[in-house]
Amino acid sequence: MDIGKDGAPSFDPRTWHGPTPPAPAGSADRPGRPEAADAGSYDPRSWADASPEAAPAAAAPPPPRRRPWGGWAAVLAGAAVLGVGTYVATHRPTPIPAPAVAGGTGAPAMAPAPPASSRRTFMIGDVSQLAAAIATTGLPDDLQARIGAEVAAGLGPGPGEIRISYEMIEGAAPRLLVFEATRLDGAGIAVTPVAGGHLRVDRLAANLSKRVRAVSGQMDETNFYSSAVTAGLDDSLIGEFAKALAFDFNFQTEVQPGDVFGAAVEQAVNGSGEPVGLPRLLYVSLRTQTKVRALYSFQAPGEAEPGWFDANGRSAARALMRTPVDGARITSRFGARFHPVLHFMKMHNGIDFAAPIGTPIYASGGGVVEEAQMKGANGNRTIIRHDNGWQTYYLHQSRFMPGVTPGARVSQGQKIGEIGTTGRSTGPHLHYEVHIDGRPVDPASIDTGTGVSLEGEALRRFQAERERIDRARAGAP
Repeated sequence: MDIGKDGAPSFDPRTWHGPTPPAPAGSADRPGRPEAADAGSYDPRSWADASPEAAPAAAAPPPPRRRPWGGWAAVLAGAAVLGVGTYVATHRPTPIPAPAVAGGTGAPAMAPAPPASSRRTFMIGDVSQLAAAIATTGLPDDLQARIGAEVAAGLGPGPGEIRISYEMIEGAAPRLLVFEATRLDGAGIAVTPVAGGHLRVDRLAANLSKRVRAVSGQMDETNFYSSAVTAGLDDSLIGEFAKALAFDFNFQTEVQPGDVFGAAVEQAVNGSGEPVGLPRLLYVSLRTQTKVRALYSFQAPGEAEPGWFDANGRSAARALMRTPVDGARITSRFGARFHPVLHFMKMHNGIDFAAPIGTPIYASGGGVVEEAQMKGANGNRTIIRHDNGWQTYYLHQSRFMPGVTPGARVSQGQKIGEIGTTGRSTGPHLHYEVHIDGRPVDPASIDTGTGVSLEGEALRRFQAERERIDRARAGAP
């Protein structure tokens, strides 16, 4: 800032950079204003000296100072405005075309809805109900007959429930998309109409897997049957369980309340988790106060049926089973007794097992049938001569099983008859005798021998199966 002539600071910016420029032309002719005011003074002190009576004509403003960025700002602002205008002009919303008008009514024309389809699934008892199941489709009779012939041929005549499932296009003229018929294991037939009125037939493979379930429980005060059912063992397996251990335990005398038993059961299931076929015992165990026994099911090479073996591969089978009937109770033992019918003391040459009429009776050992007939006071009696020369007698049966005739070969554990009360009897029971060298002996006292042991390749296969069963038992619920 410069200093004026009187020594005061000058507020006139024209004095900041040099001498005061000459007054503009005509400024001397403007009356009523001092020279400083005529020159456009920037000193506010001079503004107060101006006479308020007559406002002077406005002097021409000094030329504005040029600021370097002012022009660029204007350019940028203009460009922005131009850009917005261009965007609006070129980015207008695309108009949505008006919907087509049907019949000039102004209502939009709707695309036709696709035909609806539906699926139906149900069960029938067997193949004989197949025609009635196909009739529910409502298809023409000739097409029903063709589908029925294909499905019946694919399923075969075997018994058992069949799952029917078909999908249709609904409408005045229903159209079949696919018709499926499967057995419980998932095996079956799928029939699909194709061009030209033909039928494509596809075979469906069985879809089965196996699950293992563990069962354990304790003997109750009643009997093994009620104990096993309470523990969850299938009633169809109780007889097999008892038979597997019949060489080592007499369920009527050796098994007491509180004794612990266990089993592993294998069941085949289909893709829906439904059981298919009968369950199978893989493992059985029994622990009493005096002994423990655990057995594995294994079909040895060359054998027609699976057998029971201990963990070392030794067969549980002995010369004779200790109990030839399931779930029975002993009512009379070997020895002298007071006869319940004759009412005097008489030697009782066997053991009486009481059970309901119809309870199965098993051959306690393999051998040849010597007799199977009605024998007076003995009722219906069967005699079997075993390979070691021993004989077993089965009395008071209600009937003989087909094929159990003199000269026929029977296997150990084979059902040969059923409990009855024929002959001189006070109630349904089995009188069972064992004869050695032609003389009756106490069936509970004889040594039934030891089982044979697996060897070589048979033993290796058994060991692999034993490991599989143990792993399944460990992972079973």
